[in-house]
Amino acid sequence: MIRSVLIGLLSGQRALSPIATVADAARRGALPEGNGAPRLLGHPVVAGGLAALALAELGGDKMKSAPNRTVPSGLIARSITSAVAGAALAPRSQRVAGALAATAAAVASSFLGLHWRLRSMERWGQTATGLVEDSLIVGGSAAVVNARR
Repeated sequence: MIRSVLIGLLSGQRALSPIATVADAARRGALPEGNGAPRLLGHPVVAGGLAALALAELGGDKMKSAPNRTVPSGLIARSITSAVAGAALAPRSQRVAGALAATAAAVASSFLGLHWRLRSMERWGQTATGLVEDSLIVGGSAAVVNARR
């Protein structure tokens, strides 16, 4: 269940990179046996589409017009993507609990992450802090998804 919580924490910062990483693992058959991933998640079109959307999100985050992650639409997106990712990383028998844990972690970390990002932007600017955050989220997502039990 810890992987579900961790992917939720990461989803609070970027709605799409963590779920895209989970979808890619599902496509490759690299999720643990007995996982709670919906079959559709591993479909090549779904995994590829999520990867493209994640790249767009990474680029969009650097724009001055990018909304804060805590706006209602951002929280809804994070809730949905973290729930699917959390369920996929949990054992099938615990997929509902995995989804709920990931969603709770995502919503909480959205507010905390926004606070840290805004403070960091005062000193280092939007692009630099966004690139650091991107690196942490993409690398962290890969580490969580590919961790051996």
